Amino acid sequence: MARGMSIDNSPNRKNRGSIVVAGVPEHFNLPWHLAIESGQFENSGLDVVFDEVHGGTGEMTERLGKSDCDVAVVLSEGCVAALLNGVPGRIVKTYVDSPLLWGIHVSAQSNITLPQQIQNLRYAISRPGSGSHLMSIVDAAERDWPTESMEFVEVGSLKGARSALGKNEADVFLWERFTTSPLVQSGEFRRLADRAANWPAFVICATEEMVQQRSAELRLMLEILNSACLELMQSADACEIIAKRYNIEIDAVRDWFKITRWNTGFDLNRSSFESVKQYLGRLGIVSGNLKSIDELCCEF
Repeated sequence: MARGMSIDNSPNRKNRGSIVVAGVPEHFNLPWHLAIESGQFENSGLDVVFDEVHGGTGEMTERLGKSDCDVAVVLSEGCVAALLNGVPGRIVKTYVDSPLLWGIHVSAQSNITLPQQIQNLRYAISRPGSGSHLMSIVDAAERDWPTESMEFVEVGSLKGARSALGKNEADVFLWERFTTSPLVQSGEFRRLADRAANWPAFVICATEEMVQQRSAELRLMLEILNSACLELMQSADACEIIAKRYNIEIDAVRDWFKITRWNTGFDLNRSSFESVKQYLGRLGIVSGNLKSIDELCCEF
């Protein structure tokens, strides 16, 4: 395998000496690809492999638990939930400071036109513990609906959700609204409303092995990533690059870019993670004698 090349959906393809980074194939992760493609990691002596995971945070935390990847770029709420529920690893960096904006979708062929109509319907989720799962519960809770009896249909990915909604095997699907913009524009999905999380969108989680035994490599990789994030945020062509690469209409990209802030430092917003923990506890997603947020984090 060539150094610094991206690969797709290959949980067991780990080379000795490489750092396998799992992340979704979405526009938030463009800084990783730009750093790989420009040789920034390789020129610093790192072999960073970006493994695109279509199953989202739930699949990535599973891979972390099995050491099928070294690092994962995961949703804050999914990461905190997974670590509190026993998945080994540490949050080493906030990746995207701005909250994620979730679109609440139904099939465009559905008779559902208002968010009030989705109570007690079937929610498509990529898998248990994923953002689509957790944020469906969060949205229902914010509407003061009971969450204990919610019905979930596991579909694996965005592709699976498209199939499930199209075949009437599920009714509702929450996913990052700009990723699904092309599907709304084409008339496949109808977006009923948005739901913003109340915490930073993404964090970077590393295995204990990376934290304990390869901390110098991890720090160097994150420093290069910070530079790539800053460079993208300052680029005059960023929106055009993202629109073309991810097949999103330029106006939608511009709207998204205005509200998106990548973190270019190493500070960890522990108060936000504590809010996530408390919210997950209230919803019954985590319970028992839980670790403290300090135990989940590792400063670099």
